[in-house]
Amino acid sequence: MVTPAVLAELVRSSAVQVLTARGLDHAVLPDSVTIERPRNPEHGDYATNLAMQVAKKVGMPPREFAQALADEVTKDDGVDSAEVAGPGFLNFRLAADAQGEQVRQVLAAGDGYGSGDALTGRKINLEFVSANPTGPVHLGGTRWAAVGDALGRMLAAQGADVTREYYFNDAGAQIDRFVRSLIAAAKGEPAPEDGYAGGYVSDVAAEVLRQEPSALSLPEAERNETFRRIGIDLMFAEIKQSLHEFGTDFDVYFQEDSLHTSGAVSRAVEELKESGKLYLADGAWWLRSTEFGDDKDRVVIKSDGAPAYIAGDIAYLENKIGRGYDLCIYMLGADHHGYIARLKAAAAAMGQDPDVVEVLIGQLVNLVSDGKPVRMSKRAGTVITMEDLVEAVGVDAARYELTRYSVDSSIDVDLDLLRKRSDENPVYYVQYAHARLASLQRNAADLGLKAHADADLGLLTLAQEGDLIRTIGEFPTIISRAAELREPHRVARYLENLAGAFHKFYAVAPVLPKGDEEASPLTFARLALCEAARQVFANGLRLLGVSAPERM
Repeated sequence: MVTPAVLAELVRSSAVQVLTARGLDHAVLPDSVTIERPRNPEHGDYATNLAMQVAKKVGMPPREFAQALADEVTKDDGVDSAEVAGPGFLNFRLAADAQGEQVRQVLAAGDGYGSGDALTGRKINLEFVSANPTGPVHLGGTRWAAVGDALGRMLAAQGADVTREYYFNDAGAQIDRFVRSLIAAAKGEPAPEDGYAGGYVSDVAAEVLRQEPSALSLPEAERNETFRRIGIDLMFAEIKQSLHEFGTDFDVYFQEDSLHTSGAVSRAVEELKESGKLYLADGAWWLRSTEFGDDKDRVVIKSDGAPAYIAGDIAYLENKIGRGYDLCIYMLGADHHGYIARLKAAAAAMGQDPDVVEVLIGQLVNLVSDGKPVRMSKRAGTVITMEDLVEAVGVDAARYELTRYSVDSSIDVDLDLLRKRSDENPVYYVQYAHARLASLQRNAADLGLKAHADADLGLLTLAQEGDLIRTIGEFPTIISRAAELREPHRVARYLENLAGAFHKFYAVAPVLPKGDEEASPLTFARLALCEAARQVFANGLRLLGVSAPERM
């Protein structure tokens, strides 16, 4: 079986043979060889530029090295031909039966096809969403719910031990503002100038009063604590339910307040003082974060003795490391760029490798309908929420659309497009391909036919069949790269390419016999190919947290 990964190893070992035979040093070869699909299928199935990469280093003309490499590679039965092109590119054509083995591998692996072991042994804490319990999850948090959950699935598919964690911000000034807003709503008064508005505040306040009818008549401190306790519980229960309905659940819900009540913040601060990483200036304690790559030193304990927000960050990171995580990924909003340096500095100050911290910054999401921005939420007032997006297009379309773009870019979500049942709608295009394949499978079963791995896959010689097989073969590499680069959008875009390859195949290659025709060996070969394609669609959509419907 010649997959892209196998071909890369074959090319590298062939290069070692070529250089050794000429008494040249093969240490110049890269650890891994890049194998790509040519843009023009007429140039071959795969290509490499290895000859141009290393020829000069060993004193050989690139085309001469490429030809020697071609002669060596074609000794393998799986490679039908290898041709030198241009200044030293090497184009490969695989033997049809060798390509067909890719289909057999998918059928054998089933749901596990595409998984790897590149991250086996890594223990990763993946923190995302972590919306304050002061309101529904907004669009930015919704993007992280989709992307973070998909990333967690992809990291796990590469063998990592992944913990999905939600940092429950139940302490600080934003909670105080939320409590004042609830009390104002309970009294029928306008929200405080710095408070929270929206129908949800009135709903929560009313529920507090239903549970504690005398809440407003309690002494001020007791009243505030009652609204705080019940209000936060209600709001967070709603957030968790919304996320669950969105298909995003967490392994750990970590309460920020526990860092303070347990003394973890105080202990972390004292440890840094003792190690000399904090210094006193202007009545405040500062972290020497500039010594660890930050652009400025950070206040950890303010002059009034209260801990700054970074004090909790330090204690929280220490807690994560204490739980055995060797990589802590934080997925933060567009306004958190400054956190990258400060969190890495905090890790370094604690004596850890700064690379134990990794921060992903997500850009803004805008909704568009009828060509105009959607700005107002039915319930939250000024902020568009997860609830609004799901109500407009459904969970699958929302998750897919939010995941199919790099988090580095702002996106405009076109609600009208996502409601269309046409190829213009990316999620429909991909899901319909899976549903079509599932329908084909059912129709085959009605005829008493079933895909099986013993089919003569060497019969799959059409260009469109080869293209579909090679696209299927790319899936493990796509997942590996998506996990390595923290880019789940690669899987979504791949599935769209796979859908395109399948539709081109289906347009020219009849699969099932018609009328009184008998099933032929080619019938079973194509059924196997279709089942492999269906399996890859199902596996890819599952990694995105999107359903793979069998009927549409």
